[in-house]
Amino acid sequence: MTAALQNYHARMQRVLDHIDRHLDDDLDLDTLSSVAAFSKFHFHRQFTATFGLSVHRYVQLARLKRASHQLAYSNAQSVTDIAMDAGYDAPDAFARAFRQRFGQSPSSFRNSPDWEPWLVAFGPLDNARSKLMRIFSPDDVTIRDVPPTRVAIMQHRGDPATLGDTIRRFIAWRKAAGLHPRTNPTFNVWRSERRPASPSAYSTDLCVGTDQPIEANGEEIKAGEIPGGRCAVLRVVGYTDNLEPAALYLYRDWLPASDEEARDFPIYCQRLSFVPDVGEHEATADVFLPLK
Repeated sequence: MTAALQNYHARMQRVLDHIDRHLDDDLDLDTLSSVAAFSKFHFHRQFTATFGLSVHRYVQLARLKRASHQLAYSNAQSVTDIAMDAGYDAPDAFARAFRQRFGQSPSSFRNSPDWEPWLVAFGPLDNARSKLMRIFSPDDVTIRDVPPTRVAIMQHRGDPATLGDTIRRFIAWRKAAGLHPRTNPTFNVWRSERRPASPSAYSTDLCVGTDQPIEANGEEIKAGEIPGGRCAVLRVVGYTDNLEPAALYLYRDWLPASDEEARDFPIYCQRLSFVPDVGEHEATADVFLPLK
């Protein structure tokens, strides 16, 4: 990549970072073109050409995604408050826009989300964010001696489009069990590719660290352990719903260039901060590649 192109990408990345950090502010063309140091007369065309959607639609989708996370994973805010945070003057306007985008009212989505239309709706936003891919380097990887961790496991087996339902059940179960993320670490163990050839082959474990006896409370909960040992660790900050690029970097780039050999345990991650407790740009996770 030429220095000029790197500079161009860096300026566009500044815009996305500014939007993410100021979703509650007035994100007009004057402000965003100034952040990018581009002419406001051309900025909107440059943004659309780079990301495949307009500035207005990007901001709207980012606000709606935050709102949908608040609805699905937290009861801390009312629908009215979420509507205001999303930039709507009235709950009715928010409800119309939400229904048009997802085919459900906000209240219906909160009670029982339909994830397939949700995934389709946010495809353009995820594609836009992937245009400026993060670049990892060997300096980002550390080697840690990790202690073994006893965990309670809720398995997800099958179509990844329904993973959101398993996550909601997992959150509800751990709340009922008193296993708060501040006191009990959260892990995902990936037992398949993120997009296997057949969706039915998708497999991941949602885990919470605990030494307590496990009360299933009607859920299928298993006891297990994340084994201790040496691990290559890569920290990811921002947009941790897709950690595949980090995992691929460890497997495809870092491991062959190192003198290390992978241990017989799947690659996994520890979730350090979560959406919607923090914004998507602040969510943090460590990706672990077990080593011999």
